[in-house]
Amino acid sequence: MKSMIGAQERFVPMTDPALRFTGRIDFTDAENPFFIYPCSSLQFRVTGRTLRVLLNNQHSYYENRLGVIVNGVQSAVLLEKGDQVIDLSDRLTQEENDVLLFKRQDCCHAYRIGGLIVDGGAALLPLPERPARRMEVYGDSVSAGEVSEAEFACGQSDPEGHNGLYSNSWLSYSWQAARLMNAELHDIATGGMALLDGTGYFYGPDYIGMESCWDKINYYPPFGEATPWDFARYTPHVVVVAIGQNDHNPVNTMAEDDQSAAADHWRAEYRKFICQLRAKYPRAHIVLTTTILGHHENWDKAIDTVCCAMRETDERIHHFLYTKNGCGTPGHIRGSEAAVMAQELSAFIESLPGVWED
Repeated sequence: MKSMIGAQERFVPMTDPALRFTGRIDFTDAENPFFIYPCSSLQFRVTGRTLRVLLNNQHSYYENRLGVIVNGVQSAVLLEKGDQVIDLSDRLTQEENDVLLFKRQDCCHAYRIGGLIVDGGAALLPLPERPARRMEVYGDSVSAGEVSEAEFACGQSDPEGHNGLYSNSWLSYSWQAARLMNAELHDIATGGMALLDGTGYFYGPDYIGMESCWDKINYYPPFGEATPWDFARYTPHVVVVAIGQNDHNPVNTMAEDDQSAAADHWRAEYRKFICQLRAKYPRAHIVLTTTILGHHENWDKAIDTVCCAMRETDERIHHFLYTKNGCGTPGHIRGSEAAVMAQELSAFIESLPGVWED
């Protein structure tokens, strides 16, 4: 695709130090970094009126769109499968343009960006300082912002046949909360995710749970072998664990009998997962929660039981409930509903003593 560079244009490789990457991204091939998680992004400032993006899209399901924000104006580009050149030149409105390219959706697709084409005399300008605050979220489709643009269906089930059209991680409570707190975000979120393998809705019929995905970059079998994440690359001050809403499939264990052996097993495995996070992040505040998506309250009670037991020796573990926790909507959370969640979550996080201390 580099052959498309005109005589008055130049190529910007992904290794250019003026480019800023945010999120759990794979740089094994540094010239073609791999994006799979929602909210992961590429940011830069560029002069001139030419901008084309060389991109290879790995499609799995849904329509796939690249998130684009240029000079504060957001748009989305429908992606094809495979190699493509995305022309964003018509979105450049100033001599100095602030650009953010971001992953709107979860692993319904993944892409590699292979470079930028800009004016021959274009300059890449310095970016503002990277946020000093760091946040990480482990969650499901709600944390990923799935169907968040369907504002006409607030408090309702999802529109039929949405096919990814309304999914936008920028509107997720995760990213909205991070922006309210001026925190960098890694959003480890995927639609259908539950805690345990064999439960939830992710990658059926066998289903893969967070217990097998949380420490990976690529965790989605159609895109190849699982690849480990190097936790030394990012250490959050706050970790939000928003798992427990899809765990009712295939058996709603907590609703049926929260004192059963199966319920005890879930609580034990949930505690094990939190202990694994604590081992990676010894000083982080870990916030245990679900969301306002409808689910049985016994799942939140189970989380509270685990939290109370762990707080006996670890005061940096917390349980947080939204005002409408578990009863806010039968469908995915829309952007305006996520904004309320973000306000409540950020207020809680900001109230934690020493939360942003390294």
